[in-house]
Amino acid sequence: MSLAFILYAWRTVLWELDNWKKAVGAVFRFLGYISKLALAVVYYFIGDQITDVIRFIESSIYSIRAFYSSIVAYAPVQELTTIIILASCVLAIGEAAVPDSVNSQPYLLTAAGIMGFAAVRGFISELFFWFILLGLFFFARFIKKRDYVSSAMPAAAALAAVGEPWVRLVVMVSYAALAILQHSKTPLNKSEGETTGAVRKVPVPLICAALAIGVRLAAKWAGYRHLTWMIV
Repeated sequence: MSLAFILYAWRTVLWELDNWKKAVGAVFRFLGYISKLALAVVYYFIGDQITDVIRFIESSIYSIRAFYSSIVAYAPVQELTTIIILASCVLAIGEAAVPDSVNSQPYLLTAAGIMGFAAVRGFISELFFWFILLGLFFFARFIKKRDYVSSAMPAAAALAAVGEPWVRLVVMVSYAALAILQHSKTPLNKSEGETTGAVRKVPVPLICAALAIGVRLAAKWAGYRHLTWMIV
């Protein structure tokens, strides 16, 4: 008798569990229909905007991939190294004459670097490039009230980085002479003599150039290692 009662109770439990399973499945199917209906309503009203956003995201991803591929394949390591060396020399000369001249104007140095890149790629004309550099100098000298060495630093760094060889030579010599002249006329007291002039904010264009070199060399090394492993 007890065995029959246990079997009946177990059958009842299984039947109830099956009913709960069907009920939960029905609830989830209903929620799925509601979600599809809500999505259809939203797409009906703002479908075009969603499509534009998706296209913008896809085009952005494609542009980033194309830009990365161009760096890996065509980044001029030798020219970028020369740019970093010459621009760093200009920054070092400026820091030696006027400590903290690099840290005090990171945005002007970044703007000068962007303008130099735009001029090299042909996005802006050479005349407009010179006009922008002159504008940066006057902005730093007469609005920010900086000295001549600090004011001329963004333009000098950009010209030393992307100018013709004779332009680079003239700019380096002229800027060094200006720094020496100003430093010789500036009285050196104890506090100035203890200033280290360490560059804490490296200009963004130099960081980007260094990253391009690193990506290109890393890609070449990875390709070489891949071929070596295939041969082995």
